[in-house]
Amino acid sequence: MDKLNQYIDRNRERFIEELFSLLRIPSISSDSNHKTDMLLCAERWKELLLEAGVDKCEVMSTEGNPVVYAEKIIDNNLPTVLVYGHYDVMPTDPDELWKTSPFEPVITNDIIWGRGADDDKGQSFMHAKAFEFMMRENCLPCNVKFMLEGEEEIGSESLYGFCEKNKQMLAADVILVSDTSMLASNIPSITTGLRGLGYVEVKVTGANRDLHSGLYGGAVANPINVLCQMIAKLTDDKNHITIPDFYKEVLIISEEERKLMSQAPFSLENYKNELGINDIHGEEGYSTIERVGIRPSLDVCGIWGGYQGEGAKTVIPSEAFAKISFRLVPHQDFNIITERFINYFKSLAPSGVKVEVTPLHGGYAYVCPIDFPAYIAAEKAYTSIYGKRPVPTRSGGSIPIIAGFEKILGIKSVLMGFGLSTDAIHSPNENYPLEQFFNGIRTIPLFYKEFAEIMKK
Repeated sequence: MDKLNQYIDRNRERFIEELFSLLRIPSISSDSNHKTDMLLCAERWKELLLEAGVDKCEVMSTEGNPVVYAEKIIDNNLPTVLVYGHYDVMPTDPDELWKTSPFEPVITNDIIWGRGADDDKGQSFMHAKAFEFMMRENCLPCNVKFMLEGEEEIGSESLYGFCEKNKQMLAADVILVSDTSMLASNIPSITTGLRGLGYVEVKVTGANRDLHSGLYGGAVANPINVLCQMIAKLTDDKNHITIPDFYKEVLIISEEERKLMSQAPFSLENYKNELGINDIHGEEGYSTIERVGIRPSLDVCGIWGGYQGEGAKTVIPSEAFAKISFRLVPHQDFNIITERFINYFKSLAPSGVKVEVTPLHGGYAYVCPIDFPAYIAAEKAYTSIYGKRPVPTRSGGSIPIIAGFEKILGIKSVLMGFGLSTDAIHSPNENYPLEQFFNGIRTIPLFYKEFAEIMKK
């Protein structure tokens, strides 16, 4: 550990500048205008991994954005760790809410500010630097492979096919991921579950053109009014989702496990204060931690239509749109849930409008058992750095490809996240504390050490 701390101290500024070289690239996967930036970011990752000490690194084409693949094989008889991360980032809007330029990273009060600082360039980069240290000090105890994709924020659509075609190349004993959060900077935790995801766009069409609201108001259906009414019917007064059979396959958690979950440090007042809300909201009968960890949910992620310019325009729009997501739990199949949503949503439409639903992407939930060798290794590594045993938690978020890895490659993942709830991922002013960044670099080599020793037994 002394050698590792010394190595970090000597290379601190270089680490930061190399990370900044990634953060400055606007690799927004959802915007086709940034297609060139995706390739630029992939190529920069290739340079950094080669400098860190991998034997080979390639930018490999897919049907979408490229995958960066690298490896260091030191002994075929040793276990292999496949590090997964993503180099694409979320859009930055609303840009006016950023306190700094999103793609001009800065450090203020020992915090990195910029899009991708946490999700997931900052967290992925920790692995490159931890690997670099192990290579420089000749203490790498496992074979290592890296796979960095450019479509995680849009559902990893191309990565499924990439994995199918490259099963042998990607063979490993475990997939190591840092794309999740800890409970707090002084309370380490390991994410043992991720919710699945379904995502659709809906369109409600009324008349064949926009209409004068005075001449036609009250006589024809207004698509925005109708859309709002339909969305309101998706949940009841107990915030229970009303889609028929939506909960049919939901995994019911035992009372014993719910009791264990309730022991996780959590302050409801701090939670509300941090979010600037005066009360919580969710499915009746469940705690806040349970609502985001073991229960499914449905949310409108965007809604638009009609006149949105300055001043007034008295018009009934011809069309209205919304983007709707549902977070899913183990045993829920996003394809089946999406089909149930489509059938139900269309049934809510009154005569006088036409409804279209377009599925965008989805993924399955994932659970990592706490007796899994890689979990035990991660637990020991966190304990060594933070001085306390990490708490197993279930995240409300989704990384759809994690369940895909298990289905396609037959490999389970361990989720060693170092982000914090205050990092504002997906929002303006995304950030990542330097303390978390460097603690990640300190913890990861210990994971390799512990995992190699466990796998020998």
